[in-house]
Amino acid sequence: MIAENIHIIRERMQNACTRSGRNISEVTLIGVSKTVGVPEVVLAHEAGLLQFGENKAQELRDKSRNLPTDITWHFIGTLQSNKAKYVAEAAHWVHSVDSLKLAQALQEQAERKNRALNVLFEVKTSAETTKHGLTELADVFETLDYCMNASHLHVRGLMTMAPFVDDMNIVRKSFRQLKELQMDLHHKGYPVTELSMGMTGDFEIAIEEGATMIRVGTAIFGERNYNL
Repeated sequence: MIAENIHIIRERMQNACTRSGRNISEVTLIGVSKTVGVPEVVLAHEAGLLQFGENKAQELRDKSRNLPTDITWHFIGTLQSNKAKYVAEAAHWVHSVDSLKLAQALQEQAERKNRALNVLFEVKTSAETTKHGLTELADVFETLDYCMNASHLHVRGLMTMAPFVDDMNIVRKSFRQLKELQMDLHHKGYPVTELSMGMTGDFEIAIEEGATMIRVGTAIFGERNYNL
């Protein structure tokens, strides 16, 4: 079932790319494996998926120790500075840098572990209070400039979460806003080539609006009980 789900998602990705005149090679599928057991991740890996995303720092650390070494790990959840050490140990990418304080903690821990981290800056593109991310341009530039000069952090792009609404025009506007910010930063000389946006319910729209990374969990692994 997991292998079939991945195949279907890739077909949908291809169709979205065709509609928007893009090549599917421009879009990375990240399987969101939060709360999913190691056996299920192994099945997805055997189906050819090599990129996985986790929301909890310690879960990421533990899974990375028990799964194939050719997996690229993405940390995509909200991260507290005091848990940066777990992420610096295991992650290759951090999608959720949302403050200068967190960037400094990641730099410190990555330097201690002698590992380089690819970082994306989470930008809040909706008014939902449950969403995290940088909201003020001054904060974006301050954090960006710090990371540009940090020895163990590599600036790669931006991330956002669209609002959970039925109106796909609102969702599309959120993605378009991130794309416009990327273009503005690119013109200013920042190497923000990656756009991490789009999940199970909206990844096709995200691809149409320029996503280079989509974060898909439920459509691969099924519904999960987060109360366990």
